[in-house]
Amino acid sequence: MLREMGPVRQVRGEPRRRWFSSERCDLIVWLHDDGRPQGFQFCYDKDEVEHAATWRPSGEFSHMRVDYGAGIYGRPGTPFLIPDGAFDPGHLLSVFQREASLVPGEIVEFVAGRLAALTATEPADE
Repeated sequence: MLREMGPVRQVRGEPRRRWFSSERCDLIVWLHDDGRPQGFQFCYDKDEVEHAATWRPSGEFSHMRVDYGAGIYGRPGTPFLIPDGAFDPGHLLSVFQREASLVPGEIVEFVAGRLAALTATEPADE
């Protein structure tokens, strides 16, 4: 289950953020001044091939694979995001819903709503 982490490093000039983490997932949520969510990055399948789904306040959405680079001495390198083609938004929503029981309701509603909208825009299999 995603649990809130803290204290979270805040970046000057960027919206305040909250961070929730579990063994399989991370959720970073950017907030308006009044505390309402305005964007998020949901990283999932950390124990397999990690991916990051990012929704920005502008409505822009991206889905990337997390690449840990070559690293040294058997340790992963610095993570960076790379394009990874098609993905299953239904799987993404399902993973989030399984992990989010301890996340505040307003944040769950915000994130799940954006992820559900992605599933609604997916073309049906023919």
